[in-house]
Amino acid sequence: MPQRRSMVSDQVKYEIARELGFANKIRRNGDSYDYGDITTREAGLIVRRLIERAETAMANQLKRERGH
Repeated sequence: MPQRRSMVSDQVKYEIARELGFANKIRRNGDSYDYGDITTREAGLIVRRLIERAETAMANQLKRERGH
């Protein structure tokens, strides 16, 4: 089965993993990232943080558009 391309860069996901304290489980080789050693829970935490960032960005954009 072909692997789907992510909408979020590996660098951003790595930065979030670093914030959450488990970036050491992600193997890096140049521009390549291997997430095979993170748990499902840790992957979910990355997704949750990405959603929180997106919601914050959308709320800030809405405030700017409304002139607040």
